[in-house]
Amino acid sequence: MDDNDWYGPDAATFGDRLAASRETAGMDQEALAKRLGVRLKTLQGWENDLSEPRANRLQMLAGLLNVPMVWLITGEGDGLSAPDEDAPQLSPDFDETLLELRALRGEMRAAGERLGRLEKKLRKMLKEGA
Repeated sequence: MDDNDWYGPDAATFGDRLAASRETAGMDQEALAKRLGVRLKTLQGWENDLSEPRANRLQMLAGLLNVPMVWLITGEGDGLSAPDEDAPQLSPDFDETLLELRALRGEMRAAGERLGRLEKKLRKMLKEGA
């Protein structure tokens, strides 16, 4: 895989490019969220491809991370180069496992939110019945 394809539209998502850009810039999620003026959960949603930022935040992200906005959105054009070639090679099943983990994380987050809504509904029912 050459440098242009590593974070390209067929190999990576917006969240992948955002996380890689943030890490390359030497920031953790909390620091970037603070600099953008958004909640940590909001940034995590972007990196996990659960939501996308609005245009004004995209522009800020690109500037803070020193990457072109078009590359951040689409993976096209000049952005980050591929990770160091000296890094350990991963098995071919790595990408499949990573995708499965991301899907599971999304399902767990959705289940947690559903649990919260049900708890709130139950509290309301108990309060009204009292």
